[in-house]
Amino acid sequence: MKRLISIELQKIWLNKASRILTLTYFILLSFIALIASIKFNLGPLKFHLAEMGIFNFPFIWHFNTYVAAILKLFLAIVIVSMMANEYSYGTLKQNLIDGLSKKEFILSKFLTVVLFSAASTVFIFVMSLILGLIFSSYTELDIIFSDLDYLLAFFVKLTGFFSFCLFLGILVKRSAFALGFLLVWNIIEAIIRGYLAFTIFPDSDTDEKITQFLPLESMANLIVNPGPRLSIVKNIGTQMGINTDIDYSVSYFAILIVLIWTFLFVYFSYKLLKNRDL
Repeated sequence: MKRLISIELQKIWLNKASRILTLTYFILLSFIALIASIKFNLGPLKFHLAEMGIFNFPFIWHFNTYVAAILKLFLAIVIVSMMANEYSYGTLKQNLIDGLSKKEFILSKFLTVVLFSAASTVFIFVMSLILGLIFSSYTELDIIFSDLDYLLAFFVKLTGFFSFCLFLGILVKRSAFALGFLLVWNIIEAIIRGYLAFTIFPDSDTDEKITQFLPLESMANLIVNPGPRLSIVKNIGTQMGINTDIDYSVSYFAILIVLIWTFLFVYFSYKLLKNRDL
C-alpha cells in the first residue's frame, strides 16, 4: 500500500501543473485565517468578522469546513489530470507492463484521493484549533471538541467528490472534458431539483427527500451553509420574519449516501478500466 501511494505522489510531484495546483490549494486553505483581519467602519457601524463569532468554538468547525469545501475544485483538477495524464503519457500501459494489476492501479488512485482528503482534514483541524484558541470566547475543553463531526463530514465529502472526479477522469480520458462533464452534471442536478420543487412537488418537501440521493446534492447536504447560525444573522432574520430555525447538524444518513456513492465511483472506475482495451 505504501508503494502504491509513493508511485502516485511521485507522478503528481513531478508534474509541474499538479504540483502548483496542490500547493495553491493548501495555501488558499490557510487564507481562511485572513478572514479574521477583515474589518471596516461605516460611520457608527463597525464591522469586524472575528468579533462576530465566526471563530468561536464550536461554530468554527462548521464555518471552516464549509468554506474549505468550496476550494476543493483545485484538488479536483489534480485528481482528474492525474488520471488523464496516465492516458496522455502512456504511464498506465507502462505500469501494467511493469506488473501492476488494474485493481492495484485503481487502488493507488483511490488511496491518493483518501490521502488528499485526510491531509485537508488535518490541515483544517489544526488551523481551526489555532484560530479558535486565539479568537474564541469559549475555551472549555468540552466546548472546543464538540461538533467535531463536521470534520468527519468534510473528510467524507472530499473523498466522495474526488472519487467522482477519478471516475470521470477514467470515463472521459481528457481532463478538460471530465471537468466539463462535472459542470454539466451539476447543472443537470439543479434542473432536476428545480423541476421537482416547482412542478411536481410545489407544496411539499418531497423534492428534497428525492434529490438527497443525487451524488453532488448528497455531498452538499453534509455541511450546510453556516451563515444563518450567527447570532447577528438570526436577529436580522427574526426581525424580518424569516425562519432561522434550521437543523445544522451533520446528517449521518447523508454520510451513508455519500459513502455508497464513493464505493460505486471506485467500483465502476475499476470496471471501466478492466473492460477497456488499453
